[in-house]
Amino acid sequence: MAAPSLDVVVALAKRRGFVFQSSEIYGGLNGCWDFGPMGVELLRNLKEAWWQAMTSREDIEGLDAAILMHPRVWEASGHVEQFTDPMIDNKVSKARYRADTLIEDFIAGLRSKGKHQEADYWEERLRAASQPQDYYRIILDAQIPDPVSGTREWTEVRNFNLMFKTFIGPVEDDSSVVYLRPETAQGIYVNFLNVLQTSRQKIPFGIAQIGKAFRNEVNTRNFLFRTREFEQMEMQYFVKPGTEQEWFDYWLQERYRWYLQLGIPAERLRIRPHEKLAHYAAAAVDIEFLFPFGWGELEGIHSRTDFDLRRHMEFSGKRLEYTDPITRERYIPYVVETSAGATRSFLAFLCNAYDEELIPEERGTTEKRIVLRLHPFLAPVKVAVFPLVNREGMPERARKLYEELRRHFRAAYDDSGAIGRRYRRHDEIGTPFCVTIDGQTLQDDTVTIRDRDSMEQVRVHISNVVQYIRDHLVLQPV
Repeated sequence: MAAPSLDVVVALAKRRGFVFQSSEIYGGLNGCWDFGPMGVELLRNLKEAWWQAMTSREDIEGLDAAILMHPRVWEASGHVEQFTDPMIDNKVSKARYRADTLIEDFIAGLRSKGKHQEADYWEERLRAASQPQDYYRIILDAQIPDPVSGTREWTEVRNFNLMFKTFIGPVEDDSSVVYLRPETAQGIYVNFLNVLQTSRQKIPFGIAQIGKAFRNEVNTRNFLFRTREFEQMEMQYFVKPGTEQEWFDYWLQERYRWYLQLGIPAERLRIRPHEKLAHYAAAAVDIEFLFPFGWGELEGIHSRTDFDLRRHMEFSGKRLEYTDPITRERYIPYVVETSAGATRSFLAFLCNAYDEELIPEERGTTEKRIVLRLHPFLAPVKVAVFPLVNREGMPERARKLYEELRRHFRAAYDDSGAIGRRYRRHDEIGTPFCVTIDGQTLQDDTVTIRDRDSMEQVRVHISNVVQYIRDHLVLQPV
């Protein structure tokens, strides 16, 4: 089927316990989401797949740095000064917008009306914009109206820092200010020497981390795509200066293959080089996914030179250098970063997996089947066990098998309703295998295993079910 609308995916996420609005009984909190019983399993499996891909290697170490860090960390990184969005308010509606997003939406509207030449002109202006006054001039020159009131009475554009500020200790003054981290990477940089010395790694090597980050986004949108609280999966790979391009190309291909390996087709992925580079980057590309609302970033690959370690050296006074054990050459390593959003990737895998199809029934009619075609490794529940009927000893045999399977996998037991309804329930949460205990099981100890995607069934001896499921959870190379 064609890609589903985002509303369809959001409805399934709520109905089947993947994602709930945060604080829903109080009306919700915009830009914040809770992961339900199915969602927390899918997210955990996604992070485990990333962790295995990264830390099963001998050249990458793991880390879990604190969310709260010394405020000087964020001065050194440039976040205090430069981690800002250009904001503009409409004087009539009092609505607040990111100026660049307002312009992007205006350009998209022109393209939808076939005004491509005009859209190209404003897109070129937007590409060249870097200061608040640049965005303000575009909005005035293009006569962009407020989407709420339709008026063109705007305040000037001003920069708005995205970091959440809080205080440590009982006194709330400037001396006790700390920030909720807006990214996990800085925790890796400030621990570079600690990891280097304790792990006895040699350049090149990497440090990987999964953790929460927080950004005070003014305009959250598109469900999990842009939120205020999210999870990142980041790896910083430290290399000898002069080899960074080689490792940049290597990690771009490795990360692209990871998404293919977990079932996202190549036609829904693309690699987009950055046209404007961040202040720390020598090169940057995004791996993007075709969401229901258009192309959006899944992961960034960045060549950060020695910017981060050098800045932390300057601000801390500590030597963050590497000495080659053979040549005794001393240098500040360059960094190649892979930065993926766990929650954003969660949304991509959910959208990619959603499918609807019409299937024939015995009476010649058709029924719509909703199915999540998740890779078995990612699926929240790996296997469900059903007794065909609730009599003749089948429930007892089914329960026994279920107890055995749940020692190895996340499993479910379901004896409620017709067998077809049970299949449909598990299709909607992406369970790849359903095992049925039937009359033949009582005779020869074989069971049927039904495949979620093809709906085909095979008979397997009950003693081989665990191995059958395990064999299908392996991540195959691409």
